[in-house]
Amino acid sequence: MDYDVIIIGAGPGGIFAAYELMQHKKDLKVAVFEAGHALEQRHCPIDGEKVKSCIGCKSCSIMSGFGGAGAFSDGKYNITNDFGGTLYEYIGKKQALDLMRYVDDINMRFGGEGTKLYSTAGTRFKTVCIQNDLHLLDASVRHLGTDINYIVLKNLYSYLKDKVEFHFDTPVETVGVYDAGYSVQCGKQYFTCKKCIISVGRSGSKWMEKVCKELMIPTESTRVDIGVRVELPSEVFSHITDELYESKIVYRTEKYGDRVRTFCMNPKGAVVNENTNGIITVNGHSYEDPAKQTENTNFALLVAKHFSEPFKDSNGYGESIARLSNMLGGGVIVQRFGDLIRGQRSTPKRIEEAFITPTLNATPGDLSLVLPKRILDGIIEMIYALDKVAPGTANDDTLLYGVEVKFYNMEVEVNEKLESRYPGLYIIGDGSGITHSLSHASASGVYVARNIADK
Repeated sequence: MDYDVIIIGAGPGGIFAAYELMQHKKDLKVAVFEAGHALEQRHCPIDGEKVKSCIGCKSCSIMSGFGGAGAFSDGKYNITNDFGGTLYEYIGKKQALDLMRYVDDINMRFGGEGTKLYSTAGTRFKTVCIQNDLHLLDASVRHLGTDINYIVLKNLYSYLKDKVEFHFDTPVETVGVYDAGYSVQCGKQYFTCKKCIISVGRSGSKWMEKVCKELMIPTESTRVDIGVRVELPSEVFSHITDELYESKIVYRTEKYGDRVRTFCMNPKGAVVNENTNGIITVNGHSYEDPAKQTENTNFALLVAKHFSEPFKDSNGYGESIARLSNMLGGGVIVQRFGDLIRGQRSTPKRIEEAFITPTLNATPGDLSLVLPKRILDGIIEMIYALDKVAPGTANDDTLLYGVEVKFYNMEVEVNEKLESRYPGLYIIGDGSGITHSLSHASASGVYVARNIADK
């Protein structure tokens, strides 16, 4: 065997698996194969001047590379079982929380010290939400910020690079199963190992689906989250973000009974493009450094769509909606809330005259031509509901960027050790469909590494 353990994917799951293996078994020969670039080589060419929109890089530096899609996120680690995945269903609620706290301790040691840990426990805002038919989910939230998150990842890489072999810009094409272990194919090269950890994240959803078919690993279709990213003056949500920073608020619509939720709140942050499988969607970042902060706050409003038989391609459904946005706007579309309500498209002139400066150069347009009516109705209803607890949310000049899509991998069948039907082949992180967050994905990496070390 070339290696004792091969890890496919250098996102949070893969990084923390490698880290924990080195804590317990320093003599193990471990390799990490990553389709994207090393951290210092991850640079999106969009600069707002010479390059204003996505040019379709072979490897998207926002989505792939050391640190995964979370490398340039705002670095929020939510320590909770209420959202972010179902890891607790496999390993138990207490152990899941303990592992998330352990990950938080590591982040603090590697550059995150001094960042704030927020909590929704006992907040008065929870009462205000309930009084307005909104529901605030419980969580402790460590906010690193995009800048500090990068420093933590840089320090983790410095620690691991001499202990673990990293193969960047080396996508794995296939995974083979043998009596003695596993093989991975990278172009014309094959590498073998005794144990294999697959941690490919959301951007590896299509690849993961292909591998599961080839190895006959059972899967279940899950869901896709579709919605918009809202941008408004930071003062509108400051009474919430100053105390909680990240607030996960859920609302059940009166019209359809669908659940709409806030996601990835970025106080004084910026809206950004995201490239998933060649489709341009929208996301948000924020920074700990006051010099990099903006005057706006952004967050997503998402509606989860679960599909049943005979339809199984939930990600394909989300992709088709995102492609429609790309077709009409050449990428991301932006619309004023007032224009949406009045049934008119936003124009460059209307955006320019608004009392808010967009942080993303998007195409003014009409989101009602892109989003399905049921989803759009739910988003509009949610905005009016949020306006009761954060007056100003439903202002005419509130900006809506679309579309935001959160693709979830189909849920891969694994046991309580996160092990597939093949002993020693582990599937973790967001690529498993079990975790949907930085904290859960990182915790799953630690959990599997300890299991391998024990064996």
